[in-house]
Amino acid sequence: MSVEVTRGRATFGLAVLSIINLLNYTDRYILAGVLTRVQAAFHLNDEQGGLLATTFMIVYLCASPIGGYLGDRVPRRVVIGVAVLVWSVATIASGLASTFLLLIVARAATGFGEAGYGTAAPTFISDLFRREQRSRVLAYFYAAMPLGAALGFVVGGWMGEHYGWHSAFFVGGAPGLLLGVASFLLPEPARGGMDEPGAIVKVTFIEGLRALARNTRFWVVTTGLTLMTFSIGGLSFFMAKFLETERGYSSTGATMALGATTVLGGFIGTMLGGVVGDRLDRKSPGGGVLLSGVGLLLTAPLMVGAVYARNDALLLGCLFLAQLFLFLNNGPLNAAIVNAVSPGFRAFAFSISTVMLHALGDALSPTVIGWISDRSSLGTAIVLNAIPVVAGGVVLVAGVRAFRAAPLAQPSA
Repeated sequence: MSVEVTRGRATFGLAVLSIINLLNYTDRYILAGVLTRVQAAFHLNDEQGGLLATTFMIVYLCASPIGGYLGDRVPRRVVIGVAVLVWSVATIASGLASTFLLLIVARAATGFGEAGYGTAAPTFISDLFRREQRSRVLAYFYAAMPLGAALGFVVGGWMGEHYGWHSAFFVGGAPGLLLGVASFLLPEPARGGMDEPGAIVKVTFIEGLRALARNTRFWVVTTGLTLMTFSIGGLSFFMAKFLETERGYSSTGATMALGATTVLGGFIGTMLGGVVGDRLDRKSPGGGVLLSGVGLLLTAPLMVGAVYARNDALLLGCLFLAQLFLFLNNGPLNAAIVNAVSPGFRAFAFSISTVMLHALGDALSPTVIGWISDRSSLGTAIVLNAIPVVAGGVVLVAGVRAFRAAPLAQPSA
């Protein structure tokens, strides 16, 4: 049953979902923090290590349409609660894995749970706030991405060094058991309650695909996000190992350095992108998308600079700025997806976008980067990883014109 959205309920819902999103990314990136220890325990090369992340993402993208379908039809708090419980139990199971195969299965289950949350939560938030606020509030939600990733690096690195890699997964998974139960108590907002009046149209899978196929704005944003996600997926998975193996950092030092630059750069970039994106969108349609494209174009040379930097200050400075510009897009691009489709199939649209950006993005990149690393060096693989960042920036900057044209008609009752 839907409830009237008050300012207090909106703020409460955003806060709870943002905290859960923090845990979401913490549990996802704990593996990166203990990667060298897991590889040593199971005698894995970089390609096999990357396969752990790839397996997670393949399951994540395959499960996303299920989460999107359910998110448009059943109370989203139920989808969210079940999803959080599933991935938390799977994270704990990762720590219990005694073989490489069992660890792959546990990470696959983690991806299944996180897929339901990733499609339902943004649409839940979009029904708590007006259109002109969405870049900013979704920036709050997605600020959990760099913070959670950094926490995953730090928890994984510190727990792995002091108590063993198994314990890191136990610490990461336990809080989700409580948060999953708490999710069932969230007040459910009306679908489309913060949009212009009109019928909420439920569409079939085929109808939804047909509507999205004609939606140029959706595909501009999804393509830019896919190219960006390819890069960030591989970078986040292997950067701590690069610092450790090619720059002489200790395991804890590498995860702490990466965690600090991710927290500062990612958080500042996400919040700045949300505030500036809303302002630019009010001045000109597609302003937030243009900001995101420019941010990606500025990120690429900084990625290359981080690899070739020969002193710590320059290396960490490049990492900080690269992540600041990279994360500018979180609020504006996700708000652009929400605003590009009607309320009745937003979760579906998010699920299709999620499938694309993971199937062609970070489901592939860890294994691809691991393959390149095994045949050349990890530094070379990271430099080549800047190419899709440039391509994503070009797509977004060139695609702004689609946002300045008349919007396409949405599915009607």
